[in-house]
Amino acid sequence: MKKTAIIVSLCFFVLSCKSKKALIAEGVAKEKIKATEIIKNHYGNKNDFKTLYIKASAHYEDAKNANSVTADIRIQRNEKILISIRFLGITMAKALITPNEVNYYEKLNGTYFKGDYELLSQFIGTELDYNKVENLLIGEAIDDLTKEKFTAIIIDNLYKLNNVNTSEIDKTFYFEADNFLVKKEEIIQANKNRKVTIEYPNYQKSGNYMLPAALEIKAQHDKGNTSISIQYNTINLNDELSFPYSVPDGYERIYIK
Repeated sequence: MKKTAIIVSLCFFVLSCKSKKALIAEGVAKEKIKATEIIKNHYGNKNDFKTLYIKASAHYEDAKNANSVTADIRIQRNEKILISIRFLGITMAKALITPNEVNYYEKLNGTYFKGDYELLSQFIGTELDYNKVENLLIGEAIDDLTKEKFTAIIIDNLYKLNNVNTSEIDKTFYFEADNFLVKKEEIIQANKNRKVTIEYPNYQKSGNYMLPAALEIKAQHDKGNTSISIQYNTINLNDELSFPYSVPDGYERIYIK
């Protein structure tokens, strides 16, 4: 039960901006171009914000549990992410994520966790680090596409990249054609019976930035299937943010195997 509560709360990472949602029109892929050009165009999107404050709603579901919560996220680009999980307006859990570790506490069982990314990696179905978590939230390709080789084709009006597989991991990325925003990602580790699918149904304009309006994650692994749906409700960019996090007295540290 404790492990389930930790996983549920840690995986409600979300985004949001003060402005009204102005959904971005997406282009249809017609003309074949090289994989390197697709990657270059994707990374040409502006993402040099300093801070991001988000409010969101999320729904989590697996074979045994279904939960809906609200959350707010504070991101200091490339440095830290603070997530507060609320139910009926009451803060039930907090997580502070840095490049070095994941910290988390939850009120229901009076427990806290301090460790590496293995817990999240097991749950999501792919190896994670800080950059990948941040990329997931802001709608950037979860992996650094410049570090691998890909082939490119057009399918279902999207540009599709497949990694030239020199490892045990198959990776596929789909992009729309106007701004080369990522629409879907699939990462498969057949030897570990892992598959994760990440989809961005639409994007919104927030100042000079294009950020997700929604996010859907489906994970398949040895311990079952999991799905998370997230709606990004509000987004504030480049505000001065604090990142308050401290484990309450008397909480019990737990360890995840």
